[in-house]
Amino acid sequence: MLKVILSVLFLAVITTAIGYQQLQATINTPLMVTNNTQFEVKRGTGFNKLCKQWQANNWVDSCWRYQIIAKLDPTLTDLKAGLYVLSNTSVISNIKKINQGQQVSFSFTIIEGQALRDVLAAIKNTTNLKNDLNIEQLSQQILSSDIHLEGWLFPDTYHYHNNDTASSVLKRAAQKMQQTLDDAWQQRAQNLPYNSAYEVLIMASIIEKETGLASERPLIASAFVNRLNTNMRLQTDPTVIYGLGENFDGDIKRKDLRDYTPYNTYRIKGLPPTPIAMPSKAAILAAVNPPHSEYVYFVAKGDGSHQFSTTLKQHNAAVKTYILNKKN
Repeated sequence: MLKVILSVLFLAVITTAIGYQQLQATINTPLMVTNNTQFEVKRGTGFNKLCKQWQANNWVDSCWRYQIIAKLDPTLTDLKAGLYVLSNTSVISNIKKINQGQQVSFSFTIIEGQALRDVLAAIKNTTNLKNDLNIEQLSQQILSSDIHLEGWLFPDTYHYHNNDTASSVLKRAAQKMQQTLDDAWQQRAQNLPYNSAYEVLIMASIIEKETGLASERPLIASAFVNRLNTNMRLQTDPTVIYGLGENFDGDIKRKDLRDYTPYNTYRIKGLPPTPIAMPSKAAILAAVNPPHSEYVYFVAKGDGSHQFSTTLKQHNAAVKTYILNKKN
């Protein structure tokens, strides 16, 4: 009798050992894919269906062993829909990646100074993103308001997953701009010529387009604020260009400066009705906290920087130097 019991126990030990070895072998078996293979887990896909799909692709040889492991660890059956990058690591590690929702991440970048039409053209051509934008009701869709969307999308890189919507990305950009603008408005200096935070956004967009040199933004802001505070017109070319829209051929003509549009700051007083681009945080901060200066004029030197002047005489001399190439 003792021999029988010992034989049974021995057989049980051997069977357990073999089962454990097989279990370990299964756990460590690699998924037979080329590294960085993309695979979409569709909504509603269960564990068995996933394994059958992989088996059909010859990525696993059979499913029953993994079904046993899933019985031992039910968390493996919690699959999250999305697009994943599979690797030649173990089958189980690839399944855990899907359990944890480690989807492929894509990105969309809004560039400082980019106009709304350019943002919309770029997002329309962005891969793995559903274009659900309603152009006729865009402001309502993104801002829940009738305010023109120009200026309201914060320049940054936004990450998203496969089949996310374009509106969800732009809403995040709008929320970030709103928060940035609100914070800046609370920190604004005294005696600025703005009646609202929206006017700050308009000014910041002009500052953004007026100079490509980040270090000049504060002085550009100071000059514009000085003009508004002394009832001067802004007389800035970027607003004229924006007002011309598709009619702008790359060269501002005298006629363009004379013709009236709501954005021709050579003709209108004060700020134009909307922003003209997506301003950076630095441009917004420059608009609400410009340094004190007496500058009211500036002219491009041709190297990306500007010559600033306090009087019209100085400005005319700078124009001769840098625009007309005439030395005094």
